[in-house]
Amino acid sequence: MRPTDPPTLSDLRRYAIARSLFKPTTLPKAIARLGFIQADPIRAPARAQDLVLRHRVVNYRAGDLERRYARLPIEEDFLINYGFVPRDVHALMHPRTARHPWTKARWRQASAVLDFVRERGVVHPREVDAHFAHGKTTNWFGGSSNASTQLLDGMHYRGLLRIARRSGGVRLYAAREPTVAPADPAAAMDTLVDIIVNKYAPLPERTLPQLMLLLGSYGVPHWREARKPALARAKARLSHAKIGGHTWYWPKGESPRSRRHVISDVVRLLAPFDPVVWDRRRFEMFWGWAYRFEAYTPPSKRVRGYYALPLLWRDEVVGWGNLSVASGRLQASFGYASGRAPKDPPFRRELAAELGRIETFLQPSRTINSANRSGSIGLIK
Repeated sequence: MRPTDPPTLSDLRRYAIARSLFKPTTLPKAIARLGFIQADPIRAPARAQDLVLRHRVVNYRAGDLERRYARLPIEEDFLINYGFVPRDVHALMHPRTARHPWTKARWRQASAVLDFVRERGVVHPREVDAHFAHGKTTNWFGGSSNASTQLLDGMHYRGLLRIARRSGGVRLYAAREPTVAPADPAAAMDTLVDIIVNKYAPLPERTLPQLMLLLGSYGVPHWREARKPALARAKARLSHAKIGGHTWYWPKGESPRSRRHVISDVVRLLAPFDPVVWDRRRFEMFWGWAYRFEAYTPPSKRVRGYYALPLLWRDEVVGWGNLSVASGRLQASFGYASGRAPKDPPFRRELAAELGRIETFLQPSRTINSANRSGSIGLIK
């Protein structure tokens, strides 16, 4: 291959894995490098944010992000969806104007709640509900929830409140100091775009506008009109090449063909929202089979499982695993895209090592019982 030749799809695959699964570092540095950690409340066997960070933070344990949140320079907020962002990223998106305007009456409610929060410092939603008795309302899922909780969510989204910490998984709120809008919205938008490109690169041509759409819908709805010119600027400044009939984008100055992108003989079970597998379109282009998140799919229609974790071996996602903890024991079952486990002798050893790392991460009992399917590997001790 000549130096001027574009990278191959195999180059892009190795590049995607190596740049995302960087050498484990401290929690603050990992968050800063990723730029955004997507959150999900499901524990199977741990929350998505913890499953993502365990690969990238030295000695990370499930729940460390929540336990250390109040001492970290981060905020819970939306970017392309809900999660955790460094404070400097958070500041770029505020003051935020929501897509659905509030009535004057709603703003009066919010003002009264804000005074209440400022007076107490940090509040639990039930304190607000007990004091104001806002009643019940229909939530996004068609069920009933406290109107106070919905109001607090709206105040948080608009930047009136911040999440101070959590108690038993429940968000506790504090007043957020008013901020000044970025002096140059276009430059701020470009920074946000670069953050999401850096996290999910290399990007196939259809994913870049998808991310821009999500950013404009959730992170900066007040700049939705700026999305189209920001996309044009991104395409102009990012490195790109046409590979396999598709144009791909990645941060300028990086080389997908670099020899630094070495893939070791390691098995990893990835979160459904891990940057390596987040883009289902790219997933199919890289590995030739479809992976879908099925937690909200009716059980009778699930193919992989409730919370199937993509199973990465070297630079191939060869299958998936479903993990759970029962009576202090980690239960693990596996399926394989080819119908059987890889024949490579190191695979079995490395899969056992990965389950051992998960056991330490979760800190259950020392015994792992693997009840496998679609390619049994037997009992791992």
